Amino acid sequence: MNIVTTDSQSASSNCIANPATSPSEGWKGSMRAAFRRISDLAEYLQLPRDLWQTGQAAAQDFPLFVPREFVAKMRRGDLTDPLLRQVLPIEQETLSTEGFTANPVGDNEATLTPGLLQKYHGRALMVTTGACAVHCRYCFRRHFPYSEGPKGIDAWSAAIGAIHQDESLHEILLSGGDPLTLTDGILRQLAEKIAAARHIRRLRLHTRLPVMIPSRVNDSLLAWLTGTRLKPFVVIHVNHPQELGEDVAEALARLTDAQVPLLNQSVLLRGVNDDAETLIELSEKLLDMNVMPYYLHQLDRVQGAAHFEVPRSRGLEILQTMRSRLPGYAVPRYVEEIAGDTSKRVIG
Repeated sequence: MNIVTTDSQSASSNCIANPATSPSEGWKGSMRAAFRRISDLAEYLQLPRDLWQTGQAAAQDFPLFVPREFVAKMRRGDLTDPLLRQVLPIEQETLSTEGFTANPVGDNEATLTPGLLQKYHGRALMVTTGACAVHCRYCFRRHFPYSEGPKGIDAWSAAIGAIHQDESLHEILLSGGDPLTLTDGILRQLAEKIAAARHIRRLRLHTRLPVMIPSRVNDSLLAWLTGTRLKPFVVIHVNHPQELGEDVAEALARLTDAQVPLLNQSVLLRGVNDDAETLIELSEKLLDMNVMPYYLHQLDRVQGAAHFEVPRSRGLEILQTMRSRLPGYAVPRYVEEIAGDTSKRVIG
C-alpha cells in the first residue's frame, strides 16, 4: 500500500519520479524530488545493481519514498547504514510472521468518526492525511485504511463536531501519515476549528518533516502553529544520531525560538539503534538541540516489520546502561502500545 495520497491538499499529490536535479522549490520541491525507485536510490548510493530485485515485491506492497535530504546523510556503498535500513524495501517484509498483524495497536477499534481516534482519556488523535515525507519500513500504519478518511477541510466536520461535543477532551493530536505534508492554509483552518472548542487546551503535532525535509519549518508553519490560544507541542521522530545534521538543528531552533516545546520518540530497531552507545549519543544530541527524549518504543508488531524487532530483554539492558550514563531527564521511557490499554505500557 502506498501512503503517499492523491489528496489535492497534500504537497505530495503531484510528485514526479526522481528528477536528476536537486529540489529547487522549497519543501514541496523536496517532496516531488524524493526517491521512489530502488534502482535510483541504489545508483545514487553506489549500492549493488541487483538490489532492486530483492526488494521489489516489498516495494509493490509498500513503495519506497525517501527525501534526498535524508539520503544525503547516508553512507555511500554501505548496506548496513542505519538510515538506509529504515527505508529500504527488503525481501523479509513479504514473509508472514505469527503475532504480527495489519492493525497492531488497535487503531481501527479506536475510531470515533472517520479520521478521529481516541485511545486515552482527555485526548484524541486526528489522522489528517495518509501522505508522509518518508516510508519507514517499520511503520505501524503501513496497512491503515487511509482511503476511508476525510479528504478536504469540509470533510472534517463530523470529527470537529465530536471534538466540540466532548468536554472531557483537553488535547488534540495531529498525526497521519504526516500532517505537515498538508498545506499551511489547510492546517491553519484545522487549528482554528479545534481552538474554537474552548475546552481544548493543547495542540500536539507528530511529525518527521523537520528531520526529513528541514525546510518545511518555515514562517507560515510557525504562524499557524503559534497563532491560536492553544499551547502547541511538537513531537519529532528520530531513531539515530546520524539523522541530526546542521540543517535539522536549524529547523528545530526555529521551533524552539518560537517557544514550541519539542519532544522526541524513537523506535528500538534491530540493526539501527539497538545498542546503548547509539542511543546515548542520540539523547545527548537531542538535548543539545533543546529536544526532550520522550519515548523509546518497543516495535509495534505490524505485519512486514518482524525483522526489526529487538527482544525486550535486550531493550532493558540498553536502558540500564543509559540510566548509568545519563541524567534521568535524558533517558526516554521505554514503552509499548497494547491495543485496548488506557495508556502506553512502561516496560522498564
